[in-house]
Amino acid sequence: MTVGTERTADHGLFGPESVTWRVHLEPVMWVAGMRALLLQSLHPWVMRGTYQNSALFDPAKAWPRFQRTVEFVGTRTFGSLAEVEVAGARVRRLHHMLRGVDPESGRRFPIDAPEGLLWVHCGEIDSYVDVARRAGIVDAAEADAYVAESVRAAEVVGLDPAVVPASRAELAAYLARMRPRLRVTDEARIAVGGLLAPPVPPGEAPAWTRAAISATATAALATLPRWARRMYGLPGLPTTDLAASALLVGLRRATDLLPDPPAPPEVREARRLVREARAARGVRGAV
Repeated sequence: MTVGTERTADHGLFGPESVTWRVHLEPVMWVAGMRALLLQSLHPWVMRGTYQNSALFDPAKAWPRFQRTVEFVGTRTFGSLAEVEVAGARVRRLHHMLRGVDPESGRRFPIDAPEGLLWVHCGEIDSYVDVARRAGIVDAAEADAYVAESVRAAEVVGLDPAVVPASRAELAAYLARMRPRLRVTDEARIAVGGLLAPPVPPGEAPAWTRAAISATATAALATLPRWARRMYGLPGLPTTDLAASALLVGLRRATDLLPDPPAPPEVREARRLVREARAARGVRGAV
């Protein structure tokens, strides 16, 4: 995989001038992360492959597994090119070793099949760009730029960039093509139940973790597309969309008033660089 261009400083795949850094530094994007999990779970093979291979469904291992996923996304977004390559190679190697089984047909399938990887990627990016747009973080042009930048992230997990949506219109067309293949499996119901009532054993995570995950997942359900909410047996009403958008705007405004949350060194450095980049452009505001 070859990504990025030569820079005087190695800011990885994106850098302080990117829309991606600005979006991913917003605390409200935790809602987008949960939305991505809920949307991704609607693909039967993806959900079953995850259920059969992931420690996320083992209460004794779920929290460490979740932390590793967060660390990977952080490295992919804010790490140096070398760090991204190492993290990506590790994930690609792990996925290549794993197989899932469709219980209905008995067919075995590779976890790193391109269709599944593309669905996971698009579920993630659609969630991030949707929440960022509705929370007022990006305008329409910046939302398109974010989707275009995300093609670099898709390469990290082994996808051919030629097949990855590079605009919101392409992303919407992809989701429309996929809808007939989507449904809620028993495994997806278990996953959603685990998000709404996290089975984190005492001592494995901070005491507030269960409540925070549950509240975030509840908000994320409301931000899903109407057709996805209906698949989960929830109302697909326009009023829910309006309420969810108002909630996202409110959350973003509230977090703007709070001190920066604790973060790894690369994220703290990214905050500083983005602020400097915005100041250099004469743009006011905090990240």
